[in-house]
Amino acid sequence: MKPFTFQAPPNILFEVGASKKLAELVAGYGAKRVLLVTDKGVRNAGLTANAEAGLVAGGCELTVFDDVEADPPSHIIERAVALCRDKGIELVASIGGGSALDTAKLVAYLAKTPERLEEIYGVGLAKGERLPLLLAPTTAGTGSEVTAIAIVTTPTTEKKGVVSPRLLPDWAILDPELTLGLPAHVTAATGIDAMVHAIEAYTSKHKKNPMSDQLARQALTLLSANVRKVCADGSNLEARSQMLLGSMLAGMAFANSPVAAVHALAYPIGAIFHVPHGLSNALVLTQVLRFNLPEAEELYAELAPIVDPKSQGMGVSQRARLFVDAVAAICRDCNVPASLADVGIARSDLNKLAEDAMKQTRLLVNNPREMKFEDALAIYTEAFGNRAAA
Repeated sequence: MKPFTFQAPPNILFEVGASKKLAELVAGYGAKRVLLVTDKGVRNAGLTANAEAGLVAGGCELTVFDDVEADPPSHIIERAVALCRDKGIELVASIGGGSALDTAKLVAYLAKTPERLEEIYGVGLAKGERLPLLLAPTTAGTGSEVTAIAIVTTPTTEKKGVVSPRLLPDWAILDPELTLGLPAHVTAATGIDAMVHAIEAYTSKHKKNPMSDQLARQALTLLSANVRKVCADGSNLEARSQMLLGSMLAGMAFANSPVAAVHALAYPIGAIFHVPHGLSNALVLTQVLRFNLPEAEELYAELAPIVDPKSQGMGVSQRARLFVDAVAAICRDCNVPASLADVGIARSDLNKLAEDAMKQTRLLVNNPREMKFEDALAIYTEAFGNRAAA
């Protein structure tokens, strides 16, 4: 067996209503000046109300930063860091989607060190201390609450990652109630994003390991069995709980066995056209899976029975192709937009997308099949048509 490293947060709380315990957890750190990172949509929906009231009632001097934007731009993160330093913040908490959680990770780190954001892009460059960090997701998608990764959009619209164990939170707080109000289209996009995390972790070329494998399989089991249910009935708390657990397990899997070409091709779509990350993944997912078949056939065949029980007993090639078809069917059944054209991308944009995708070397190196510019362009071209066709 090949050696491997596996890292995860030291504390995970999973409970309906868990976000109401945020103040109690904060009190354990003796912190009085607290920064809560979120976005206006989440705050206006009332999802931070209980936590805010509890923190104030507990004697905290609470500062709320709710200017987070999707695919967080570097200047938003830097503004939050400046606020954190100005207020003498002692602990950072976040309630929100992946963009809010990623912002909070970087704020907690940069507010404690003299380093600048542009100095820590890459793997393992953030080595300093950070403020205590507590994260509570409002979507079952990114798994950011359990990963050592934060994604930033640079001033040149390039997506860059900061990868460091220093970004792992002290507490991941998973409260299924926070996901109940998600619209169906957001539920679908974030749920498929989590499925991509599980699939790419299982097929990652360089850091695939037995712990991530088990987490990825369990995550895909939970997600594929429940994503249609929550899209059809967003009030199904049990299905929401299964999705949130699956998203977390997928996050732990890909944090240690990194994602690959689906994400590499999705990043430019989000950075340039501001398409939500989960939807960006879904738009190229089927094409990338088909591209990878020559090298990932056996692994896709192993995953096939999870998403399509009818594949049991079939040959490897047939199971692998049924797996891709089953994933495509989930996207279709959850009413994911059918093509890049449906989200405002023109055929003339495809070359730029392919150029930017090839800059994602941190991700492409993990893909089971080598991808070149011509391959990326072909995938975008195919995705420009009817992506959902199985």
